Amino acid sequence: MIRIARPDDAAAVHDIYTPSILHGVETFETDLPGADAMRERIVSRLRQYPWLAWEEEGRVLAYAYASRFRERAAYDWIAETSIYVHADARRRGIARRLYGVLLDVMQLQGINQAVGVITLPGESSVAMHDAMGFTPAGVWRSCGYKLGQWWDVGVWQRQLQEPENPPRPVVPFAELRETPDWVELLRRANG
Repeated sequence: MIRIARPDDAAAVHDIYTPSILHGVETFETDLPGADAMRERIVSRLRQYPWLAWEEEGRVLAYAYASRFRERAAYDWIAETSIYVHADARRRGIARRLYGVLLDVMQLQGINQAVGVITLPGESSVAMHDAMGFTPAGVWRSCGYKLGQWWDVGVWQRQLQEPENPPRPVVPFAELRETPDWVELLRRANG
């Protein structure tokens, strides 16, 4: 089941995220934030952007969210996306389904562009973004140092809809989740 993440998902989210902090380069975060910090991240992000969870039999196996790309108001119509899947749930199509719903929600909000930032080589992330219609937009060379080496970071971009001129304000997720469009999107996603 795909649903909106809840504050009480914080421990499960933290557990999914921990291997990427301690042993991976999917994130450049190096210190474990703890469940309380994850709870605050979920609560604060849900005001403006979607944070979705994949749940099976009461267990959160994956989560995906959007976040602000840059601080300037001119960037309001572009958002960065992230997804993390529990090791037990990989290679089952969960990431693509969850990411697809995330992109659909962003489009409903009025966000025009999605950006995925991938530590390279990141073969599985690159393949998923390519399959989801993202295109390479550039590489930041040797920009992150973690696990004893420098890493390149690739940027993938996907246009979600044609930009309007002038653009309408992006609908905060906290408002969108109360609309029939969101209810219908979630119903279709969970078939």
